[in-house]
Amino acid sequence: MELQATTQGSRPAPSAAGAVGTRSAAARPVAVVVWLWSALLLAILTFLVIYPTGMLLLGTLTDSNPVTDGYQNMHLSLGNFATVLANPNVHAALGNSLLACTGGTVVAVVIGLAFAWIVVRTNTPWKGFIASAGMLPLFVPPLVAGVAWAILGSPKTGLINTMLARMGIEARVNLYSMAGIIFVFGMYYAPYVYMFTAAALRNMDPSLEEAAEISGAGPVRTLLTITFPLIAPAIISGMLLSFVVMLGIYGIPAVLGAPADIPVLTTYIFALTSWAPPRYSTAAAVAMILMVVTGILVVLQQKVLSGRSFTTVAGKAFRPRSLNLGPWRFLTLGLAFVYLIIVVVLPTLALLVAAFRKFLFIRDFASLFDGKQYGLMHFQRLFANPATVNSIINTMKVGVITALIGGVLAFAIGYTVNRTQAPARRAIDVIATAPVAIPGLVIGVAYLWAWIGLPGGFYGTIWILALAFVARFLPDTIKALSTSLMQIHRELEEAAWICGRGVLSTIVTIMLPLARPGVVAAMTLLFVLAIRELGSSLFLYSSSTMVMAVQLLGYYEGGNISVTAAFSLVQMVILGALIGVAHWLSRGAADGGVGRSG
Repeated sequence: MELQATTQGSRPAPSAAGAVGTRSAAARPVAVVVWLWSALLLAILTFLVIYPTGMLLLGTLTDSNPVTDGYQNMHLSLGNFATVLANPNVHAALGNSLLACTGGTVVAVVIGLAFAWIVVRTNTPWKGFIASAGMLPLFVPPLVAGVAWAILGSPKTGLINTMLARMGIEARVNLYSMAGIIFVFGMYYAPYVYMFTAAALRNMDPSLEEAAEISGAGPVRTLLTITFPLIAPAIISGMLLSFVVMLGIYGIPAVLGAPADIPVLTTYIFALTSWAPPRYSTAAAVAMILMVVTGILVVLQQKVLSGRSFTTVAGKAFRPRSLNLGPWRFLTLGLAFVYLIIVVVLPTLALLVAAFRKFLFIRDFASLFDGKQYGLMHFQRLFANPATVNSIINTMKVGVITALIGGVLAFAIGYTVNRTQAPARRAIDVIATAPVAIPGLVIGVAYLWAWIGLPGGFYGTIWILALAFVARFLPDTIKALSTSLMQIHRELEEAAWICGRGVLSTIVTIMLPLARPGVVAAMTLLFVLAIRELGSSLFLYSSSTMVMAVQLLGYYEGGNISVTAAFSLVQMVILGALIGVAHWLSRGAADGGVGRSG
């Protein structure tokens, strides 16, 4: 024992250089793994985003058909793109798009800003109900909204015009018009403006308004000169977001614009691929124009958000005040209910009447309540068609695949970008969030160009739909997950590492359980968005992979209004059930997380 101790005691201590060399040797494998991980994520994003976008750009520079000519016989030039830019039909579609989106944005800003002011800054009764019900339009697929208002506002057979005629009123409503598109756009996308402006109003110090009133300014002048200018960044952000979303919508212009021959960019792109022979290269060029316009607006919105210089929150505590409207509060309550009736109640009633009524012809007002005129015949016709059941099954499959793949990928990207110092993480973040500037219809055209001319049978399968949806909604999923990840303090990970846990073990045992509510919410969001997505599906489905959104559009274009209404109700019920289940799962996950942390 004495010898052993002497020997150990006489052993020289390792030099500093040797210690550094040992740590460097140990760190080398870890660095290689981290680089490989970043390379893997970049490869996946290249497959999902960069390659299809590159093929879309390739399509704008050729006049070849990838189906008949293949990729090897393409002749690249700027001639095709120049021809498209000079095409008066493209000019008309672009002008109609800008007009419809501008008008819809103005309506959305007026409604959303009014709602935010009523809910946050007044003593209007039932504000909680108004705020919750006002968000319902966000969960209605655009195609369903268009169909509902077509049933209500068709110039010849619309329920509103039928009732006006029966009452002897000569006025008529025609939603098959630019005004109709603007009206529906504004009504259904006002919640985007409300979300931005309501948050800004809650965070604004009311002493600023009180100072204006003490100086003699009236309520209206204070509102216009103090309140609204201070939340101008939020108003502009909501306005730009609404414009961008409207610009990429296909369902509403397809339903309300087609009968009046009002093409917009989205409907014109789809029409190009429906011609014989299909004009894929022209569609790619027009899609590129749409993507560029959308990208400019997204960059502008981000600059507004990042460049906010209007400080409304200071260190001094304050309580947002409620303006006492006196008897006028019932007027604001009435205005809120009018909006809810127009955007929620009337379209739902129209779908119910069209779906259950045997014939849409209405003799008089009393016949609306005649039970003999109603039945389930349209639902029987709907489910007697095997394509209906197949479309529901395909939609569920695509939704599950999209939620699983997109959820895992979004968590991996969100963790890498927000919780690590991995190399190329900024590039990963930029590529993953780039699809926010690419409308769904453009994603569909890009994936069409990427895969339609290649052998192997990938085009026209469930998988290409799911991957297109993952790419389309990846930015939304990452944003939802990143919020949950950023709420978890780094000391929890550090404690696990001190206890000897590796990175993967820490993620599985610490991060995932704590972030589970956000993970469940993000994956459910992906599922819901995949179910209601139409733009990407239009270019990627086949007869065996028909999804609900495309099947619904087919019923409408075939003139089956009652069956279309029945299928719209089925889709809304499925979406409502999924949202309810998601809410229950999120609450359960949150409660479980609280229990574990306690």
